[in-house]
Amino acid sequence: NQLLVLCSVLVPDGFRNCQVNLCAFNSTELLDIQFISSYIYNKIEYVRFDSNVGKFIGYTEFGVKNAEQWNKDPSRIAMMRAQKETYCLHNIGVDYPNVLTKSVIPTVTLHSRTPPAGHHPSMLVCSVYDFYPKTINVGWLRDGQEVTSDVTTTDEMEDGDWYYQIHSTLEYTPRPGERISCRVEHASLKEPLIIDWDPSMPKSERNKLIIGASGMVLGLILSLAGYIYYKTKPRGQNQNLNRTRT
Repeated sequence: NQLLVLCSVLVPDGFRNCQVNLCAFNSTELLDIQFISSYIYNKIEYVRFDSNVGKFIGYTEFGVKNAEQWNKDPSRIAMMRAQKETYCLHNIGVDYPNVLTKSVIPTVTLHSRTPPAGHHPSMLVCSVYDFYPKTINVGWLRDGQEVTSDVTTTDEMEDGDWYYQIHSTLEYTPRPGERISCRVEHASLKEPLIIDWDPSMPKSERNKLIIGASGMVLGLILSLAGYIYYKTKPRGQNQNLNRTRT
């Protein structure tokens, strides 16, 4: 289901009074649209109009009294029933082709993480960013076979700019020569996006190895220089001693 929401807020004397108009729909056809107008006071909904019911419904003592009074007003009921077409159908017709049918291809990154103590020795994280619409499926493959255990996936999280992100982790025990992949299915993709995990050493680790190797080479050079100095120093001292005696 898709939703269009408009919220109007009034704050008299510190008390928050809010009216929320909502359009729920499965298509752009009028029969597939539901208009709901909720009246909220201090975060409590006390009365609403539902186009599927065709009248106001009260949820608190104050709301029930208002619903009874408003339902007796034919002009008010007619106006609210018309909102399904004049408000919802109009806005859905504008937003659906321009926004709601658009899609944005996600960005996927795959990285390793140290797992919690007592768990599997390895953990991979598949992070999916900047995709739209919200619905997405993220899974794992080991040698082409779907993984159903030791997988944890977050809910889709809003970025606040129409985009979403989601993260999935896989805890596993490595097997020699295996191929582990993150699979992403989304409306923006013609076919599932599969990212293979590259177990080669990260750049930071390679830098550590280079620094360590350089240190070892430098140590060998210094050791060799010390050895040469040790071997040549006594010979020079003996020559000076012989010259002094002569």
